[in-house]
Amino acid sequence: MFTTAAQLLDLTDKKLVLVLRDGRKLVGILRSWDQFANLVLQDTVEKVYAGNLFAEQKRGIYIVRGENVLLLGEIVRFTLHPLPITTRYLPAMLISPCEQDLDKEDELPPNYQPGEWEHVCALKEAEDAERKKLNNNRGKQLHTLGFEAEHSGEALF
Repeated sequence: MFTTAAQLLDLTDKKLVLVLRDGRKLVGILRSWDQFANLVLQDTVEKVYAGNLFAEQKRGIYIVRGENVLLLGEIVRFTLHPLPITTRYLPAMLISPCEQDLDKEDELPPNYQPGEWEHVCALKEAEDAERKKLNNNRGKQLHTLGFEAEHSGEALF
């Protein structure tokens, strides 16, 4: 999804997920934006995932600087509508998008258990430190073979 004016206009007043350059994940309703793709989110929730745990913290109104947005996407729910099977070549189910209910809570992520914010954040920091250590070791090994890293590992996905 591009952050052009036309795209942001289509996403205004819709629920979005944002991943920032520092790895934070935000879910909120896009209420306003400007020519630099600075975004204003309402009813924002920050989500953290570590191992098989996740935690959420309400952030309320959130202003995001446009250059910090790594990923931006609309949250769309889908429902399955059973169809009568008239021929064997027709699919048994038809998938269609639902009307977006902005007040409806998001479903819990599959295979994740809810945890306490501080505990999950500590686990996430430990995972990030381990990942950074492994990336540094890999970079050193590649450097001895003549390769140069393209980035300094600042962007955490």
